[in-house]
Amino acid sequence: MIRGLFRFIGLLLLAAGFIFLVYDGQRSIADQTLRLTRLGEFWNDIHQSSQQSLRVMLEASVPWLWDSAGRFILNQPTWAVLGVLGILLMLLFRPKKQLIGYVRD
Repeated sequence: MIRGLFRFIGLLLLAAGFIFLVYDGQRSIADQTLRLTRLGEFWNDIHQSSQQSLRVMLEASVPWLWDSAGRFILNQPTWAVLGVLGILLMLLFRPKKQLIGYVRD
């Protein structure tokens, strides 16, 4: 049951990544320049205080993590981050292979 829930969340993240890919493509065509929505910008538009609280928490506990990984991930395109996260969830929680010739009880 938990495996199915995580696969569903992965599918939703993959769909959201595709929506952002189309959105960025439409903006790029309209402006005739490459326009990408960064994850940090999108997160600020949704809920700015949660991003700041995560930053404070990471800097207090593991300061090098915010400088190395946090800023790097927040500067990536939203469609790429959501797509990769969705694919990882779907691959990690895929159903187990059926054993041929064995009966499971």
